[in-house]
Amino acid sequence: MSGLQNFVQLQVADGTTMQAYTSIPEHGKSPFPGLILFQEAFGVNHHIRKLADRFADEGYMVIAPELFHRSGSAGIEIDYTDFQSAMPHMQAVTVEGLEADIRAAWNWLQSNSQVTHEHIVASGYCLGGRVGFLANTILPFKAVASYYGAGIAPDLIKRVAAIQAPHLFFWGGKDEHIPKEQVETVKTEFTNAQKKFINVEISDAGHGFFCDERASFNADAAELAWGLTLEFFIQKLKR
Repeated sequence: MSGLQNFVQLQVADGTTMQAYTSIPEHGKSPFPGLILFQEAFGVNHHIRKLADRFADEGYMVIAPELFHRSGSAGIEIDYTDFQSAMPHMQAVTVEGLEADIRAAWNWLQSNSQVTHEHIVASGYCLGGRVGFLANTILPFKAVASYYGAGIAPDLIKRVAAIQAPHLFFWGGKDEHIPKEQVETVKTEFTNAQKKFINVEISDAGHGFFCDERASFNADAAELAWGLTLEFFIQKLKR
């Protein structure tokens, strides 16, 4: 795993301070493509930090912003079995706050001399899947991947006209948290808006299938999704 991890403090436009985890490639020569990693509903926890390091091992300069910084202390982590404790933080999140957080993470990459500034992608999981969609409507990413992003429809789907980069969606066929009609709405609205997207539904996967620290982890589905995500980013970064 990448050995150069660090926490940074970002000044957000609304006057708040947001901690973020960063991971820098140990190998290869800078500048590197940048990647913003958007957390699940459980914070920038061990899984998210480990995932940041995995992306760094693939040659990305990674930043994972702590999206609960307005409602929780720096470094907040919530156990995967304690969703009730995550709910107040989820409810405290606003679109306006998320937009400011996204821009703060983006600006950190843009100000970093080790980053190829026009080559930035994003990946998000659960809550982060929704945040990734939002990010793709406000900034010129090269590509964005959203894993089981609950609430994209109906909450944000009207923003689809503003999507800027090709978007890769992953859904679990056995996901009991995201209604099928929401997935269909996302597909329909992207198609109608003539936006570039790839939609992947893994039939035997449930919500959170990518996380090896959750009971819903599906190793085969996670391996497939990881490979597709890396290839998607590589392809789009060439353009």
